[in-house]
Amino acid sequence: MELLSIWLVFILTITHSLATVKFPMHMPDVQPTQKETYLCTAFKMPAREHQYIVEFEPNATMHTAHHILIYGCTTPGFWAMDDPRAVWDCGEMAGGKSEYRRAPTCASGSQVIYAWARDAPKLTLPEGVGFKVGGPDTGIEYLVLQVHYANVDKFLNGATDDSGVILSTLPGTTNKVNKRAAILLLGTGGVIPAHREEHMETACTIQEPVVLHPFAFRTHTHQLGKAVAGYVMRKNGMWERIGKHDPLQPQMFYPVNKKISIFQGDVVAARCTMKNFRDVTTRVGLTGNDEMCNFYIMYYVDGDRILTNKYCFTAGPPGYRWRYDPSIGDVPPDVDADASSLDDL
Repeated sequence: MELLSIWLVFILTITHSLATVKFPMHMPDVQPTQKETYLCTAFKMPAREHQYIVEFEPNATMHTAHHILIYGCTTPGFWAMDDPRAVWDCGEMAGGKSEYRRAPTCASGSQVIYAWARDAPKLTLPEGVGFKVGGPDTGIEYLVLQVHYANVDKFLNGATDDSGVILSTLPGTTNKVNKRAAILLLGTGGVIPAHREEHMETACTIQEPVVLHPFAFRTHTHQLGKAVAGYVMRKNGMWERIGKHDPLQPQMFYPVNKKISIFQGDVVAARCTMKNFRDVTTRVGLTGNDEMCNFYIMYYVDGDRILTNKYCFTAGPPGYRWRYDPSIGDVPPDVDADASSLDDL
């Protein structure tokens, strides 16, 4: 009998380590009344044992949500023990009135885990790869769901919203995950003069002794984006494309089309080609009438160490351009042409 009990405990332990658990992250039937509202709500992760996120399934449409982000935070911008589904306005750069308490997305330890826009489909990570969250050593004690509501007409008529993402997770004891995933986000500030094509560019040198294996990329602009491309420039000056796409198509994470690794000393770089058809200058900002230039690199590492520096941002035009950056120098003509066109996609 004792042997049978031990065997049952063993079977239950193994079953638990293999089981995928659905973790829904939804807005709690919110009703924003101000256009261009950014709302956040936080989810506490288990403190004793980490988990792995292996799939993201959106529960949203572009007619309601302009975009959705999931952040990992050490401390969220707002948290109430007596109201764990508290919602706050996390549009840190937006002005105007708000019926919600205002606070940043994360108070500390901010990193992007996932991003969605334009009716992108669900994302399943490659076999063996997972985002490590919770536990005593990940720095991700909370996940924060951020939803941007560009248009609120439906809510003025009484509708509410539960947009969000359903996560598939595995326990930290699983033997199904041996590669840790993370995101390096490249982006710019800057301005785009009226009736002009502009290149918004960013670049950073990888300073840490970590080998990155990119497996997916995502592009993001608002209405003026025509092409977004990301590259790695080797220490010998050779360039390799990580990915390129039309940012006005579904803004999903697309697979990197070849095996590529990024090493310490390499430069990661991105360009957004923007065409301003408007009669006024457009600036980078949070509203739908502003612009953004983002290139997300989703990568894994063999082992547990990911980049400490998870963001690569520049001031953008007119103050920053690749040709001004001493870490880049002269851009090869074929790279310059490739970065501004979708002809070969």
